[in-house]
Amino acid sequence: MEARFKSLSIFEFQELFPDDAACLAHLARMKWGNGFACRKCGHGRYCAAQKPFNRQCTSCHYTESPTAGTLFHKVKFPLVKAFWIIYYLSTSKKGMSSTELSRKLELRQKTCWGFKHKVMTAMRSSGKHPLEGVVEVDEAFVGGQEQARGRGNKKKRLVVFAIERKGRGVSRLYGKVIPRASSKHLGEFMDAVVDKRARVRTDGWTGYMPLKGRFKALVQEPCQPKGANFKEMHRIIMGFKGWLRGVHHQAVHLQAYIDEYCFRFNRSFMHEGAFQNLLDRMVASPPRPYNTILA
Repeated sequence: MEARFKSLSIFEFQELFPDDAACLAHLARMKWGNGFACRKCGHGRYCAAQKPFNRQCTSCHYTESPTAGTLFHKVKFPLVKAFWIIYYLSTSKKGMSSTELSRKLELRQKTCWGFKHKVMTAMRSSGKHPLEGVVEVDEAFVGGQEQARGRGNKKKRLVVFAIERKGRGVSRLYGKVIPRASSKHLGEFMDAVVDKRARVRTDGWTGYMPLKGRFKALVQEPCQPKGANFKEMHRIIMGFKGWLRGVHHQAVHLQAYIDEYCFRFNRSFMHEGAFQNLLDRMVASPPRPYNTILA
């Protein structure tokens, strides 16, 4: 990555991306920086197309734009405003609601909401970097009045979180919405995000017992009053709930908000490059139509 993209102030961002042409040029460099390959036939040679920054295959004559096949595909508002949405979401400490984006960028709230969900798709974990070392796993209810006991609250949605401890703090975080706190659903989550060699700590919930065969260093501890022996995990859960209420005010698309929260948390110690990292993910991800977001 170029040094100028490692840490962008709002003034530097405005200077680098003043209009759609500058955004298209940057996407073209990202997409074809390592060489051109036709999406239709795989041919490696191209010529200039009718529109600037588009490329036309010299074999099958298929024309491709820098946004085709990415999460920018068929964006129906100025591309520079799409870049602004990514900039705000990647650099704001707590993120930004679609209502606030609408106010700042003079776009419809529905437009900002739809594109923001495409950005949150890019924020989803790749699953390539499982949690290691000391890992804690716990579940929590989100979205309504919480019951004092049990895991059968029908007014709330169940979420499982896993944190990687580093010293006295937390270095990384993953979370997922699950239908039940069964060993099946807890195990599927842990298989995806926790290294099998990790020293896993959980509470005494019976759903974790069958997982000791897959996670040899899994230890269950009875939860002390007010979670005294899982203070960092409870702090993370309460932080997520507070962020969700403060920024989004609802939990309908809960998994997308969990992905956003984890993305921002996991990069909180490396603010530099967050904007470019998110751009890379947007270009590498396939298109996501609006109707699939609603579904």
